Amino acid sequence: MRCVIARFPFDLTKSGVLQTMQGVKPEEVVGDSVIIGRRTYPVMQVGQVITRQDRRDFSPGEVLRAMAKLGFTCRGLAQTAAPVRALNPLQHASAMLGTPPAV
Repeated sequence: MRCVIARFPFDLTKSGVLQTMQGVKPEEVVGDSVIIGRRTYPVMQVGQVITRQDRRDFSPGEVLRAMAKLGFTCRGLAQTAAPVRALNPLQHASAMLGTPPAV
């Protein structure tokens, strides 16, 4: 499939991306990610490997759009688990008391 990334056209296939990413160790994911095979890769790492361009030359959105069109699972920041907020002492005490019984 023809995709434009950083104003350059690329003919990408799902099998080609799988083959290119085979043996590439995933970096730590801190933002958008793509699941390729059984591994989760940062989207910018995927873009760098498949285009052989510097990461500053393309945006994460371009790579996410291309990978989604090829059928890979893409995850954004909004889909990652939000940190759980700790309860303040008043909320903790209220939770321990529970709800009043219905009359």
